[in-house]
Amino acid sequence: MSAFFALGIFTVAFFFIATEKVDKVKVVLIAAGLMAVTGLIPGAGVFFSEHEGIDWNVIFLLFGMMVIVGIIKQTGLFDYLAIWAAKRSRGRPYRLMVMLMVITAVASPFLDNVTTIMLVAPVTVVVCDRLHIPAQPYLIAEVLASNIGGAATLIGDPPNIIIGSRAGLTFNDFIMHMAPIVVIIFVVFVLFTRVLFRNSFEYHEEHVAEVMALQERRAITDPRLLVRCLAVLAGVVVAFGLHAVVHIEPSIVALVGAGVMLLVSRSNVHDTLREVEWPTLVFFMGLFVMVAGLGHTGVIEAIGTWAVDVLGDNYFLAATSLLFGSSALGAFFDNIPYVATMAPIVEGVVAQVPDPQTGQALWWAFALGADFGGNGTAVAASANVVAIGIAARTGHKISFWRFTRYGIVVTVLSTAMAWLYVWLRYFT
Repeated sequence: MSAFFALGIFTVAFFFIATEKVDKVKVVLIAAGLMAVTGLIPGAGVFFSEHEGIDWNVIFLLFGMMVIVGIIKQTGLFDYLAIWAAKRSRGRPYRLMVMLMVITAVASPFLDNVTTIMLVAPVTVVVCDRLHIPAQPYLIAEVLASNIGGAATLIGDPPNIIIGSRAGLTFNDFIMHMAPIVVIIFVVFVLFTRVLFRNSFEYHEEHVAEVMALQERRAITDPRLLVRCLAVLAGVVVAFGLHAVVHIEPSIVALVGAGVMLLVSRSNVHDTLREVEWPTLVFFMGLFVMVAGLGHTGVIEAIGTWAVDVLGDNYFLAATSLLFGSSALGAFFDNIPYVATMAPIVEGVVAQVPDPQTGQALWWAFALGADFGGNGTAVAASANVVAIGIAARTGHKISFWRFTRYGIVVTVLSTAMAWLYVWLRYFT
Protein backbone atom coordinates (compact mmCIF):
# COMPACT_ATOMS: atom_id res chain seq x y z
CA MET A 1 0.00 0.00 0.00
CA SER A 2 2.81 2.40 0.89
CA ALA A 3 4.39 1.84 -2.54
CA PHE A 4 1.19 2.94 -4.30
CA PHE A 5 0.91 5.97 -2.04
CA ALA A 6 4.54 6.97 -2.71
CA LEU A 7 4.08 6.45 -6.46
CA GLY A 8 0.88 8.52 -6.36
CA ILE A 9 2.58 11.47 -4.64
CA PHE A 10 5.51 11.26 -7.02
CA THR A 11 3.31 11.06 -10.13
CA VAL A 12 1.22 14.08 -9.15
CA ALA A 13 4.34 16.06 -8.28
CA PHE A 14 6.02 15.09 -11.56
CA PHE A 15 2.92 16.24 -13.46
CA PHE A 16 3.10 19.69 -11.90
CA ILE A 17 6.86 19.88 -12.50
CA ALA A 18 6.51 18.88 -16.16
CA THR A 19 3.58 21.22 -16.89
CA GLU A 20 5.04 24.09 -14.84
CA LYS A 21 1.57 24.88 -13.49
CA VAL A 22 3.13 25.47 -10.06
CA ASP A 23 6.65 26.56 -9.19
CA LYS A 24 8.73 23.38 -9.15
CA VAL A 25 10.44 24.25 -5.84
CA LYS A 26 7.06 24.48 -4.11
CA VAL A 27 6.03 21.17 -5.67
CA VAL A 28 9.07 19.19 -4.48
CA LEU A 29 8.94 20.68 -0.98
CA ILE A 30 5.26 19.75 -0.58
CA ALA A 31 5.80 16.27 -2.06
CA ALA A 32 8.90 15.66 0.08
CA GLY A 33 7.00 16.87 3.16
CA LEU A 34 4.08 14.53 2.45
CA MET A 35 6.44 11.58 2.09
CA ALA A 36 8.14 12.51 5.36
CA VAL A 37 5.00 12.87 7.48
CA THR A 38 3.50 9.66 6.08
CA GLY A 39 6.65 7.65 6.82
CA LEU A 40 7.47 6.89 3.17
CA ILE A 41 11.09 7.96 3.47
CA PRO A 42 13.81 6.38 5.65
CA GLY A 43 13.48 8.86 8.53
CA ALA A 44 16.58 10.89 9.38
CA GLY A 45 18.54 8.58 7.09
CA VAL A 46 17.31 10.63 4.15
CA PHE A 47 19.93 13.23 5.12
CA PHE A 48 22.80 10.77 5.38
CA SER A 49 22.33 8.11 2.70
CA GLU A 50 23.44 9.02 -0.82
CA HIS A 51 21.46 6.10 -2.27
CA GLU A 52 18.27 6.54 -0.24
CA GLY A 53 18.37 10.25 0.45
CA ILE A 54 19.90 13.56 -0.52
CA ASP A 55 23.09 13.19 -2.55
CA TRP A 56 25.21 15.91 -0.97
CA ASN A 57 28.01 15.32 -3.47
CA VAL A 58 25.69 16.66 -6.17
CA ILE A 59 24.45 19.57 -4.04
CA PHE A 60 27.88 20.80 -2.99
CA LEU A 61 29.39 20.32 -6.44
CA LEU A 62 26.66 22.55 -7.84
CA PHE A 63 27.04 25.06 -5.01
CA GLY A 64 30.80 25.32 -5.40
CA MET A 65 30.61 25.81 -9.17
CA MET A 66 27.87 28.43 -8.75
CA VAL A 67 30.14 30.45 -6.46
CA ILE A 68 33.07 30.12 -8.88
CA VAL A 69 30.98 31.17 -11.89
CA GLY A 70 29.37 34.02 -9.94
CA ILE A 71 32.80 35.57 -9.38
CA ILE A 72 33.96 34.97 -12.98
CA LYS A 73 30.79 36.73 -14.13
CA GLN A 74 31.99 39.92 -12.42
CA THR A 75 35.02 40.13 -14.72
CA GLY A 76 33.01 40.78 -17.92
CA LEU A 77 34.71 37.89 -19.74
CA PHE A 78 31.63 36.76 -21.62
CA ASP A 79 30.67 40.30 -22.65
CA TYR A 80 34.16 40.57 -24.12
CA LEU A 81 33.89 37.26 -26.00
CA ALA A 82 30.45 38.03 -27.48
CA ILE A 83 31.49 41.49 -28.69
CA TRP A 84 34.73 40.07 -30.08
CA ALA A 85 32.78 37.40 -31.96
CA ALA A 86 30.39 39.97 -33.42
CA LYS A 87 33.24 42.14 -34.65
CA ARG A 88 35.19 39.21 -36.07
CA SER A 89 32.10 38.08 -38.00
CA ARG A 90 31.55 41.63 -39.35
CA GLY A 91 27.84 41.06 -38.95
CA ARG A 92 27.70 38.12 -41.35
CA PRO A 93 24.82 36.05 -39.88
CA TYR A 94 26.07 32.49 -40.29
CA ARG A 95 29.61 33.43 -39.26
CA LEU A 96 28.24 35.24 -36.19
CA MET A 97 26.07 32.25 -35.25
CA VAL A 98 29.00 29.84 -35.56
CA MET A 99 31.26 31.96 -33.37
CA LEU A 100 28.60 32.38 -30.68
CA MET A 101 27.89 28.63 -30.74
CA VAL A 102 31.58 27.80 -30.42
CA ILE A 103 31.97 30.14 -27.43
CA THR A 104 28.91 28.59 -25.80
CA ALA A 105 29.87 24.98 -26.51
CA VAL A 106 33.45 25.44 -25.29
CA ALA A 107 32.37 27.14 -22.06
CA SER A 108 29.48 24.79 -21.21
CA PRO A 109 31.59 21.72 -20.29
CA PHE A 110 33.39 23.73 -17.61
CA LEU A 111 30.82 26.25 -16.37
CA ASP A 112 27.67 24.13 -16.98
CA ASN A 113 25.22 24.91 -19.76
CA VAL A 114 22.69 26.85 -17.67
CA THR A 115 25.27 29.30 -16.37
CA THR A 116 26.83 29.73 -19.80
CA ILE A 117 23.47 30.66 -21.31
CA MET A 118 22.84 33.13 -18.48
CA LEU A 119 26.13 34.83 -19.35
CA VAL A 120 26.07 34.68 -23.16
CA ALA A 121 22.39 35.23 -24.00
CA PRO A 122 22.02 38.85 -22.73
CA VAL A 123 25.08 39.99 -24.71
CA THR A 124 23.81 38.16 -27.79
CA VAL A 125 20.61 40.18 -27.60
CA VAL A 126 22.60 43.43 -27.41
CA VAL A 127 24.68 42.47 -30.46
CA CYS A 128 21.60 41.45 -32.47
CA ASP A 129 19.83 44.69 -31.56
CA ARG A 130 22.83 46.66 -32.80
CA LEU A 131 22.76 44.72 -36.07
CA HIS A 132 18.95 45.11 -36.30
CA ILE A 133 18.46 41.38 -36.75
CA PRO A 134 16.14 38.99 -34.85
CA ALA A 135 17.89 37.47 -31.84
CA GLN A 136 15.71 34.35 -31.62
CA PRO A 137 17.66 32.14 -34.08
CA TYR A 138 20.95 32.95 -32.36
CA LEU A 139 19.57 32.30 -28.88
CA ILE A 140 18.05 28.98 -29.97
CA ALA A 141 21.32 27.94 -31.64
CA GLU A 142 23.26 28.84 -28.48
CA VAL A 143 20.97 26.76 -26.28
CA LEU A 144 21.23 23.76 -28.59
CA ALA A 145 25.03 24.17 -28.64
CA SER A 146 25.20 24.48 -24.85
CA ASN A 147 23.21 21.28 -24.30
CA ILE A 148 25.44 19.42 -26.75
CA GLY A 149 28.69 20.85 -25.37
CA GLY A 150 27.66 20.41 -21.74
CA ALA A 151 27.27 16.67 -22.27
CA ALA A 152 31.05 16.31 -22.62
CA THR A 153 31.98 16.52 -18.93
CA LEU A 154 30.83 15.60 -15.45
CA ILE A 155 30.01 19.22 -14.56
CA GLY A 156 28.71 20.42 -17.93
CA ASP A 157 25.11 19.33 -17.49
CA PRO A 158 23.25 18.71 -14.19
CA PRO A 159 22.06 15.21 -15.28
CA ASN A 160 25.71 14.20 -15.68
CA ILE A 161 26.43 15.19 -12.09
CA ILE A 162 23.60 12.95 -10.87
CA ILE A 163 24.70 10.05 -13.10
CA GLY A 164 28.37 10.45 -12.16
CA SER A 165 27.60 10.40 -8.46
CA ARG A 166 25.25 7.42 -8.68
CA ALA A 167 27.48 5.35 -11.01
CA GLY A 168 30.83 6.33 -9.48
CA LEU A 169 32.04 7.83 -12.77
CA THR A 170 34.87 10.38 -12.67
CA PHE A 171 35.53 13.60 -14.55
CA ASN A 172 38.07 11.73 -16.68
CA ASP A 173 35.55 8.98 -17.44
CA PHE A 174 33.22 11.55 -18.96
CA ILE A 175 36.04 13.11 -20.96
CA MET A 176 37.10 9.71 -22.32
CA HIS A 177 33.63 8.39 -23.15
CA MET A 178 31.37 11.40 -23.74
CA ALA A 179 33.67 14.07 -25.19
CA PRO A 180 34.58 12.23 -28.45
CA ILE A 181 31.00 11.85 -29.67
CA VAL A 182 30.07 15.31 -28.37
CA VAL A 183 32.80 16.90 -30.50
CA ILE A 184 31.64 14.98 -33.59
CA ILE A 185 27.99 15.84 -33.05
CA PHE A 186 28.80 19.49 -32.42
CA VAL A 187 30.76 19.78 -35.68
CA VAL A 188 27.86 18.20 -37.60
CA PHE A 189 25.43 20.50 -35.79
CA VAL A 190 27.44 23.61 -36.73
CA LEU A 191 27.37 22.60 -40.40
CA PHE A 192 23.68 21.69 -40.15
CA THR A 193 22.69 25.11 -38.77
CA ARG A 194 23.46 26.60 -42.19
CA VAL A 195 20.44 24.67 -43.45
CA LEU A 196 18.37 24.63 -40.26
CA PHE A 197 18.29 28.42 -39.88
CA ARG A 198 18.66 29.34 -43.57
CA ASN A 199 15.41 31.33 -43.63
CA SER A 200 16.34 33.29 -40.49
CA PHE A 201 19.61 34.87 -41.59
CA GLU A 202 19.50 38.61 -42.19
CA TYR A 203 22.33 40.97 -43.07
CA HIS A 204 22.12 44.75 -42.89
CA GLU A 205 25.41 46.25 -43.94
CA GLU A 206 24.37 49.74 -42.89
CA HIS A 207 24.20 48.66 -39.23
CA VAL A 208 27.49 46.75 -39.06
CA ALA A 209 29.35 49.94 -38.12
CA GLU A 210 27.38 50.08 -34.85
CA VAL A 211 28.84 46.73 -33.79
CA MET A 212 32.32 47.54 -35.07
CA ALA A 213 32.27 50.63 -32.85
CA LEU A 214 31.89 48.53 -29.70
CA GLN A 215 35.06 48.31 -27.58
CA GLU A 216 35.34 44.76 -26.29
CA ARG A 217 38.26 45.60 -24.00
CA ARG A 218 36.02 47.90 -22.01
CA ALA A 219 33.87 44.88 -21.13
CA ILE A 220 36.68 43.49 -18.94
CA THR A 221 36.02 45.25 -15.65
CA ASP A 222 39.08 43.96 -13.80
CA PRO A 223 41.90 42.31 -15.84
CA ARG A 224 43.84 41.23 -12.74
CA LEU A 225 40.75 39.60 -11.25
CA LEU A 226 40.15 37.81 -14.54
CA VAL A 227 43.66 36.33 -14.54
CA ARG A 228 43.28 35.14 -10.93
CA CYS A 229 39.84 33.66 -11.62
CA LEU A 230 40.99 31.79 -14.71
CA ALA A 231 43.97 30.41 -12.77
CA VAL A 232 41.69 29.09 -10.01
CA LEU A 233 39.24 27.64 -12.55
CA ALA A 234 42.11 25.89 -14.33
CA GLY A 235 43.26 24.46 -10.99
CA VAL A 236 39.75 23.16 -10.26
CA VAL A 237 39.50 21.47 -13.68
CA VAL A 238 42.94 19.87 -13.22
CA ALA A 239 41.89 18.63 -9.76
CA PHE A 240 38.75 17.10 -11.29
CA GLY A 241 41.00 15.29 -13.75
CA LEU A 242 43.26 13.97 -10.97
CA HIS A 243 40.40 12.37 -9.05
CA ALA A 244 41.68 8.87 -9.77
CA VAL A 245 45.08 9.83 -8.31
CA VAL A 246 44.22 12.00 -5.31
CA HIS A 247 40.82 10.38 -4.55
CA ILE A 248 39.18 13.67 -3.61
CA GLU A 249 35.48 13.94 -4.49
CA PRO A 250 34.54 16.56 -7.12
CA SER A 251 32.24 18.21 -4.58
CA ILE A 252 35.21 18.81 -2.25
CA VAL A 253 37.27 20.18 -5.15
CA ALA A 254 34.46 22.57 -6.08
CA LEU A 255 34.06 23.78 -2.49
CA VAL A 256 37.80 24.35 -2.06
CA GLY A 257 37.88 26.11 -5.44
CA ALA A 258 35.01 28.34 -4.37
CA GLY A 259 36.83 29.24 -1.15
CA VAL A 260 40.06 30.03 -2.99
CA MET A 261 38.14 32.07 -5.57
CA LEU A 262 36.55 34.13 -2.79
CA LEU A 263 39.96 34.62 -1.21
CA VAL A 264 41.89 35.71 -4.32
CA SER A 265 39.06 37.86 -5.69
CA ARG A 266 38.40 39.62 -2.38
CA SER A 267 34.73 39.59 -3.35
CA ASN A 268 32.05 40.45 -0.85
CA VAL A 269 30.78 37.11 0.44
CA HIS A 270 27.18 38.29 0.81
CA ASP A 271 27.09 39.69 -2.75
CA THR A 272 28.61 36.50 -4.15
CA LEU A 273 26.16 34.24 -2.34
CA ARG A 274 23.30 36.20 -3.90
CA GLU A 275 24.50 34.85 -7.25
CA VAL A 276 23.98 31.26 -6.08
CA GLU A 277 20.83 29.71 -7.55
CA TRP A 278 19.34 28.69 -4.21
CA PRO A 279 15.98 27.60 -5.70
CA THR A 280 17.85 25.13 -7.93
CA LEU A 281 19.69 23.62 -4.94
CA VAL A 282 16.47 23.34 -2.92
CA PHE A 283 14.77 21.74 -5.93
CA PHE A 284 17.49 19.10 -6.14
CA MET A 285 17.25 18.34 -2.41
CA GLY A 286 13.47 17.96 -2.51
CA LEU A 287 13.72 15.82 -5.62
CA PHE A 288 16.22 13.47 -3.97
CA VAL A 289 13.83 13.04 -1.03
CA MET A 290 10.97 12.19 -3.43
CA VAL A 291 13.11 9.58 -5.17
CA ALA A 292 14.14 8.21 -1.76
CA GLY A 293 10.45 7.60 -1.06
CA LEU A 294 10.19 5.46 -4.19
CA GLY A 295 13.32 3.55 -3.19
CA HIS A 296 12.32 3.02 0.44
CA THR A 297 8.88 1.65 -0.47
CA GLY A 298 10.25 -0.77 -3.08
CA VAL A 299 8.93 0.95 -6.21
CA ILE A 300 12.37 1.39 -7.79
CA GLU A 301 13.39 -2.19 -7.02
CA ALA A 302 10.16 -3.48 -8.62
CA ILE A 303 10.70 -1.43 -11.79
CA GLY A 304 14.33 -2.54 -11.98
CA THR A 305 13.36 -6.21 -11.61
CA TRP A 306 10.74 -5.83 -14.34
CA ALA A 307 13.27 -4.17 -16.67
CA VAL A 308 15.79 -6.96 -16.12
CA ASP A 309 13.13 -9.61 -16.83
CA VAL A 310 12.04 -7.87 -20.05
CA LEU A 311 15.52 -7.15 -21.40
CA GLY A 312 17.14 -10.40 -20.28
CA ASP A 313 20.80 -10.55 -21.27
CA ASN A 314 20.36 -8.50 -24.47
CA TYR A 315 22.46 -5.58 -23.26
CA PHE A 316 22.60 -3.83 -26.63
CA LEU A 317 18.80 -3.72 -26.57
CA ALA A 318 19.03 -2.33 -23.04
CA ALA A 319 21.46 0.37 -24.19
CA THR A 320 19.27 1.20 -27.18
CA SER A 321 16.18 1.42 -24.99
CA LEU A 322 17.95 3.66 -22.48
CA LEU A 323 19.35 5.92 -25.21
CA PHE A 324 16.18 6.43 -27.25
CA GLY A 325 13.84 6.18 -24.28
CA SER A 326 15.76 8.82 -22.33
CA SER A 327 15.96 11.06 -25.38
CA ALA A 328 12.21 10.80 -26.01
CA LEU A 329 11.09 11.18 -22.40
CA GLY A 330 13.77 13.78 -21.66
CA ALA A 331 12.44 15.88 -24.54
CA PHE A 332 9.04 16.31 -22.90
CA PHE A 333 10.03 16.39 -19.24
CA ASP A 334 12.79 18.38 -17.60
CA ASN A 335 15.77 16.02 -17.88
CA ILE A 336 16.93 16.73 -14.33
CA PRO A 337 13.97 15.14 -12.49
CA TYR A 338 13.85 12.44 -15.16
CA VAL A 339 17.49 11.45 -14.54
CA ALA A 340 17.12 11.69 -10.77
CA THR A 341 14.19 9.25 -10.99
CA MET A 342 15.75 6.85 -13.48
CA ALA A 343 19.31 6.73 -12.08
CA PRO A 344 18.55 4.24 -9.28
CA ILE A 345 16.58 2.09 -11.74
CA VAL A 346 19.51 2.05 -14.18
CA GLU A 347 21.80 1.23 -11.24
CA GLY A 348 19.66 -1.82 -10.49
CA VAL A 349 19.82 -2.98 -14.11
CA VAL A 350 23.59 -2.43 -14.29
CA ALA A 351 24.05 -4.45 -11.08
CA GLN A 352 22.72 -7.51 -12.94
CA VAL A 353 25.26 -7.16 -15.77
CA PRO A 354 28.21 -9.56 -15.27
CA ASP A 355 30.68 -7.52 -17.35
CA PRO A 356 31.59 -4.14 -15.76
CA GLN A 357 32.47 -2.63 -19.16
CA THR A 358 29.05 -3.50 -20.56
CA GLY A 359 27.42 -2.15 -17.43
CA GLN A 360 29.26 1.12 -17.84
CA ALA A 361 28.12 1.27 -21.48
CA LEU A 362 24.53 1.33 -20.20
CA TRP A 363 25.35 4.39 -18.10
CA TRP A 364 26.82 6.17 -21.15
CA ALA A 365 23.76 5.34 -23.23
CA PHE A 366 21.58 6.72 -20.44
CA ALA A 367 23.65 9.91 -20.17
CA LEU A 368 23.75 10.54 -23.92
CA GLY A 369 20.00 10.07 -24.28
CA ALA A 370 19.13 12.30 -21.34
CA ASP A 371 21.59 15.05 -22.33
CA PHE A 372 20.63 15.20 -26.01
CA GLY A 373 16.94 14.83 -25.17
CA GLY A 374 17.34 18.16 -23.38
CA ASN A 375 17.26 19.85 -26.80
CA GLY A 376 13.91 18.30 -27.73
CA THR A 377 11.46 20.95 -26.51
CA ALA A 378 11.39 24.31 -24.80
CA VAL A 379 10.93 22.73 -21.36
CA ALA A 380 13.29 19.76 -21.71
CA ALA A 381 16.28 21.38 -19.98
CA SER A 382 16.89 24.24 -17.60
CA ALA A 383 19.08 26.09 -20.12
CA ASN A 384 16.13 26.18 -22.54
CA VAL A 385 13.83 27.74 -19.96
CA VAL A 386 16.48 30.31 -18.94
CA ALA A 387 17.12 31.40 -22.53
CA ILE A 388 13.42 31.72 -23.33
CA GLY A 389 12.98 33.84 -20.21
CA ILE A 390 15.82 36.16 -21.21
CA ALA A 391 14.40 36.42 -24.73
CA ALA A 392 10.95 37.35 -23.41
CA ARG A 393 12.33 40.02 -21.05
CA THR A 394 14.29 41.67 -23.88
CA GLY A 395 11.45 41.74 -26.41
CA HIS A 396 12.55 38.73 -28.49
CA LYS A 397 9.87 36.23 -27.49
CA ILE A 398 10.48 32.58 -28.40
CA SER A 399 7.33 30.48 -28.43
CA PHE A 400 7.27 26.84 -27.30
CA TRP A 401 6.76 25.60 -30.85
CA ARG A 402 9.33 27.89 -32.42
CA PHE A 403 12.00 26.41 -30.19
CA THR A 404 10.67 22.87 -30.48
CA ARG A 405 10.59 22.72 -34.28
CA TYR A 406 14.37 23.24 -34.28
CA GLY A 407 15.08 21.27 -31.11
CA ILE A 408 13.31 18.08 -32.17
CA VAL A 409 15.30 17.91 -35.41
CA VAL A 410 18.61 18.36 -33.57
CA THR A 411 17.60 15.80 -30.92
CA VAL A 412 16.78 13.16 -33.53
CA LEU A 413 20.06 13.82 -35.36
CA SER A 414 22.24 13.78 -32.23
CA THR A 415 20.51 10.73 -30.71
CA ALA A 416 20.91 8.72 -33.93
CA MET A 417 24.63 9.60 -34.05
CA ALA A 418 25.00 8.72 -30.36
CA TRP A 419 23.34 5.32 -30.93
CA LEU A 420 25.79 4.57 -33.74
CA TYR A 421 28.65 5.57 -31.42
CA VAL A 422 27.42 3.33 -28.58
CA TRP A 423 27.03 0.39 -30.97
CA LEU A 424 30.45 0.78 -32.57
CA ARG A 425 32.38 1.50 -29.38
CA TYR A 426 30.79 -0.86 -26.86
CA PHE A 427 29.01 -3.66 -28.72
CA THR A 428 31.10 -4.56 -31.77
